[in-house]
Amino acid sequence: MPPIEEITPAEARRRMARGSRLLDVREPDEHALGLPEGALPVPRATLEAEPGRITPDTDAELLLICGSGRRSMMAAQALQARGYTRLCSVAGGFEGWCREQLPTTAGAPDDADFLERYSRHLRLPQVGLEGQRRLAASRVLLVGAGGLGSPAALYLAAAGVGELVVADDDVVDRSNLQRQVLHTEDRIGQPKVDSARQALQALNPRVQVQARRVRVTEQTVDALVQAADVVVDGADNFPVRYVLNAACLRHGKPLVYGAVHRFEGQVSVFDAGRRRGEAPCYRCLFPEPPAAEDAPNCAEAGVLGVLPGVIGLLQATEAIKLLLGIGEPLSGRLLHFDALAMRFRETRLRVDPQCPGCGPEKA
Repeated sequence: MPPIEEITPAEARRRMARGSRLLDVREPDEHALGLPEGALPVPRATLEAEPGRITPDTDAELLLICGSGRRSMMAAQALQARGYTRLCSVAGGFEGWCREQLPTTAGAPDDADFLERYSRHLRLPQVGLEGQRRLAASRVLLVGAGGLGSPAALYLAAAGVGELVVADDDVVDRSNLQRQVLHTEDRIGQPKVDSARQALQALNPRVQVQARRVRVTEQTVDALVQAADVVVDGADNFPVRYVLNAACLRHGKPLVYGAVHRFEGQVSVFDAGRRRGEAPCYRCLFPEPPAAEDAPNCAEAGVLGVLPGVIGLLQATEAIKLLLGIGEPLSGRLLHFDALAMRFRETRLRVDPQCPGCGPEKA
């Protein structure tokens, strides 16, 4: 096959004036930021999958343009293999087109922030525009704005979750700053939820942050859980986890669990609220709370400062997967992390038919 001809943007403009067709093979988020005047926006994957629907005449001259010239060349080669004979790739792409000050048409300036902010998500086929809009329409309840809640909240906000409800009744203390990266020295003494809202809105002003300075109890939990799409457990004590588990079962919400102790952490997803009898709940793993002396908190036992960061990021990852409906969640699996050995291992979790939380008598 002959080599694909590369032409300058100015030459492409001249050929368009003579009747050649210009196809912009960038992605929809890139198209929305602007197009060469007269170009037809066709994502490369769409063009390569159905070229006959876009342009059935295999002898017509087609000019292909992308961001810089690489993708358009690959698209041209793919079309050549399908029998198209007159193909050109625009060297320098849309960037070169703009440098030469050739005319463009506006994309979607009102939402340019959305498209630029989430551009790396939009390039993922598993996310794309539809998935990013789904994230923007979602609501996550984050219980705890401490060691686990800090990284989880930061990355959920950065990812574009539309609404984050942060529930915590504590205030920022200097001892928190070693691991609770939402907070800063100048916010010591402030309610953690207010500090969290300040940090998260500075990171992504598109996200609505609902600061709920409340202790999660049997009396307050239902109002928090019922409107959430996913619940992230950043608590540091067993009583709250049992209350959260029961509420997620009642309201059919997935619960993303995380816990840390000294140099070790664990993560799982408890989805028995939506998949009763198929997926375990928290009480399938821990039917009853341990004695206080067997489960010291971080203040008593200590914790490596970076450890909650690792576990919180894994929780954020699971929450995003659940919101998008992609990948394989950790439901039915408990992921253990040993920071000293830098080793992960996995334990299979099964539904306990006699579980005091999700057993048949609780249905």
